[in-house]
Amino acid sequence: MMQIYIEDVKRYFDNAEIKRGITNWMLLKKVFNTNTLWIIFVYRFGRWLHYDYHVPIIKTILKIFNYIVSTIVPFLYNTHIQIKADIGKGLYIGHYGGIWIGPVKMGMNCNISQEVTIGIGGKGEQRGVPEFGNNVYIGPGAKIFGKITIGNNVAIGANSVVSKTVADNAVVVGNPARIVSYEGSNGLIELNEFDQTI
Repeated sequence: MMQIYIEDVKRYFDNAEIKRGITNWMLLKKVFNTNTLWIIFVYRFGRWLHYDYHVPIIKTILKIFNYIVSTIVPFLYNTHIQIKADIGKGLYIGHYGGIWIGPVKMGMNCNISQEVTIGIGGKGEQRGVPEFGNNVYIGPGAKIFGKITIGNNVAIGANSVVSKTVADNAVVVGNPARIVSYEGSNGLIELNEFDQTI
């Protein structure tokens, strides 16, 4: 859990900071000074506790702690990520507020902006949640729902409503979202020198 979380934290450093050298103290300082990293930590800890930790008595105690923290943090920041969401390393949340993420599957190095909703939609066999590739940029106010696939390197514009599958490298905007180019998320997802080794 901690290794994946450290990869999330690394996304918050720019290349100038990396070239000067990043210490453990700098990583810790970044966590304490960045609200969205608290949100990500609560998600990562809850998921680890639910799926990967198996010592019964300690797990019960940790569940009480997790219940309290996972109630307070979403209330404070108006942001919630369900522990059933399977999100790859390198998650970056630019600004908190109005974010709700359901039990989705998401790849590595994805950016989520404020006021984003990702969840269940559709009817019958089409009912389900989105599955995302790597390096996906989700703009402010975007709504993404249904049993759809969002490809690698996709950029979803601000206030877009996405309910259909989106191909790799597409840029989509509007309501309903439509493809406007295949320039992808290049330039919107800032992969620093840490990310090149992920």
